[in-house]
Amino acid sequence: MKRFVAEIGAPDSEAKERAKERQDSLAKVPGSLGELEKISVKMAGITGNVTGNSLKKQCVALFCADNGVISEGVASAPRSVTLSQTVNFTRRITGVSSQARYFGIDILDIDMGVADDIPKELCTDKMTDEHGGIPFKIVNRKIAAGTRNLAVESAMTREQAIRGILTGFEAADAMKDAGIELCGIGEMGIGNTTTSSCLLRAVTGVPAEKLVGRGGGLNNDGLAKKLEIVRDCGSRAKNEDPIGKLMSVGGFDICGMVGCFLGAARNRMPVVIDGFISIVAAVMAKEFNPLVTEYMFASHKSKEIGYMTAMEYLGLSPMFDLGMRLGEGSGCPIAFKVIEAACASMDFMKTLAEGSIDDEYLDEIRKGNFF
Repeated sequence: MKRFVAEIGAPDSEAKERAKERQDSLAKVPGSLGELEKISVKMAGITGNVTGNSLKKQCVALFCADNGVISEGVASAPRSVTLSQTVNFTRRITGVSSQARYFGIDILDIDMGVADDIPKELCTDKMTDEHGGIPFKIVNRKIAAGTRNLAVESAMTREQAIRGILTGFEAADAMKDAGIELCGIGEMGIGNTTTSSCLLRAVTGVPAEKLVGRGGGLNNDGLAKKLEIVRDCGSRAKNEDPIGKLMSVGGFDICGMVGCFLGAARNRMPVVIDGFISIVAAVMAKEFNPLVTEYMFASHKSKEIGYMTAMEYLGLSPMFDLGMRLGEGSGCPIAFKVIEAACASMDFMKTLAEGSIDDEYLDEIRKGNFF
């Protein structure tokens, strides 16, 4: 695994510089496309291409698992919802998969540790189908039937954490082999806002009160218990290495997501962060190799209160704020379209010269840095 992590390379700085120069020469006031310009420049650094970045094949990888900590009363939904939604992803009737169905986006649905049994006819052992594409079935990579209760013991063994991370690398490689050009990372796992808050506290040291929200709609008693667990268990894991943090207070879903973020960067594939659980997995990926953030795009600003702590840690900014707090990867398809728009400006806008526009009027703006 160390070799895989070390193989993540830096972005192409020369391509980024050429992309910035092109954006400044297009028929507009420099900087007037705002974040779209930054996205297009970042894309150039990832692919090495200023124009012609194909994004036709897209996929959201979903890592599904249960969390033993729900026995502490820190979740508003029953454990059975994890199984139901893991299956529903394949039916294309959930928040993320309904968007995927509409936009023609693939879903890579992976069972990392769903506690209840998934019907065998819905499962496959392969991450690509007989045609080399993303399968419609649930990929069986079950590590165990959910994690242990992190409030009383480590959530998993070190070997299980590593296995989860390596599964994420496998997913990233499978998407590359299937020709995916842009991916997003989501999840399903009742109780995973608790595991995510614990991990974020372990990494940043931020007080639990600034990290813990109500998740899917937790009542006051549940919120108080969740705060207590994040306060105590997040502190317990703070001196551990990244694998140790995941072992102590993480989840199988998050381990897979961490590996997938790292694997996407290793494959020089742009990867989109979804909501709170996804961004905490991104934070953990940065703990393994800081270069991983050069390949990440943040989709939406989550309503979970710890989200911006994670965002600041990564040094990124969300593309949009629609008040979303679903998870699943539901912000990724929307972000894919924003990234497409950014690349379209590079491909189809003409320069000032090509548009027969005298750019002398822009000299003062360029010198003055008015914006």
